[in-house]
Amino acid sequence: MSPIRTLIMGAAGRDFHNFNTAFRDNKDYEVVAFTATQIPDIEGRTYPPELSGPLYPKGIPIYAEEELPRLIKDLNVDEVVFAYSDVPHEYVMHKAALVNAAGADFRLIGTKATQIKSSKPVISVCAVRTGCGKSQTTRRVSLILRAMGYKVAAIRHPMPYGDLAKQAVQRFADYSDLDKQECTIEEREEYEPHLDNGVIVYAGVDYEAILRQAEQEVDIILWDGGNNDFPFYVSDFQIVVADPHRPGHEIKYYPGETNVRLADVFVINKVDTAEPDAVITVRENLRRLNPDALVIEAASPLFVDDPDAIRGKRVLVIEDGPTLTHGGMKYGAGYVAARRFGAAEIVDPRPFAVKSIAATYEKYPDTGPILPAMGYGEAQMKDLEETIRRADVDLVIIGTPIDLTRVIKLDKPSQRVRYELQEIGQPTLEDLLKAKFGKK
Repeated sequence: MSPIRTLIMGAAGRDFHNFNTAFRDNKDYEVVAFTATQIPDIEGRTYPPELSGPLYPKGIPIYAEEELPRLIKDLNVDEVVFAYSDVPHEYVMHKAALVNAAGADFRLIGTKATQIKSSKPVISVCAVRTGCGKSQTTRRVSLILRAMGYKVAAIRHPMPYGDLAKQAVQRFADYSDLDKQECTIEEREEYEPHLDNGVIVYAGVDYEAILRQAEQEVDIILWDGGNNDFPFYVSDFQIVVADPHRPGHEIKYYPGETNVRLADVFVINKVDTAEPDAVITVRENLRRLNPDALVIEAASPLFVDDPDAIRGKRVLVIEDGPTLTHGGMKYGAGYVAARRFGAAEIVDPRPFAVKSIAATYEKYPDTGPILPAMGYGEAQMKDLEETIRRADVDLVIIGTPIDLTRVIKLDKPSQRVRYELQEIGQPTLEDLLKAKFGKK
């Protein structure tokens, strides 16, 4: 029989991993193309032959997802694999209908075919949506493990926005490694806080090669998830974070519900700023889908260097980009800090937006009066910088996990908002990790 002609729909992350694990050396399939969405400027490139293996000596082309119906016809596609995250269940089925109407089968690939087994214990931190608080939860777990005597590496869900062949295996031990790899704002937001805590970070494209290298230098692997995707590795302990600011999303988004059903522990974050009824709704939904998982409630308290500098000012609020865009949040920590510390006005940045930043607002029109810290490349970082320069404000409030002034120039005073996970009551993450792994 001829191999099954396959197209993988993705966003430069899960799609590449699915290919590497389920298709790269599988002669029963021929992957004829990837499509890409969510991330700017991914399409038009090629998944390189250095990564695609001997069955694909010319690599595999990457197209825009908008071309999907034409590609199914022109490339005689038999099967389409959906391989990206943080989308409503209904959205997935609309894509299935489109694919089926074009004549191809539609497929979702699960854990058995894609998860890699480690020789070291794996703790994973995932979520039901982007922006729930995975990052601060992962940082909290890493600090607990280090205090228990373990050496830990955080392996981050992929964000390969540059040269894919060069980014096959990336190791970050300090800020100079970020500069050397020309990391984007989105990458720095995830990597820098770990480095500040003395935790090595791995990322890249080939996650088996990444795992095997990390295993050589650490005691425990900490999977730091992206979006609401499920882990690339078989987990010994899976922590899943939920957000009561978006009650109901824990059962309505793909593959967040998969994480809910896989979880050993739920962290219901932001309970200090959410409505009590919303917290109850989230708790009941989680219990209904996975009654065996333990539940921790937590807060993400906010800190700024000088709260008085915010009072009475007209401010521009900058938040984590993906949380506002495909994450669907209208605000984040920066907005909450502006309100809490008495800003006179939160100025809408949309009239000042230029080029790719203006295009982001067009693509995600439900974004509130907040500036997403989009920075998927040098040109977009320049657009972000220019948008800030044009804004008629007294102060910039930075709600991203990194100090933006390290990567872009601000012509206005700024205050950075910091936030860390803080468990409320018992059990705590420390209680559960000590019970599971004990001290080294």
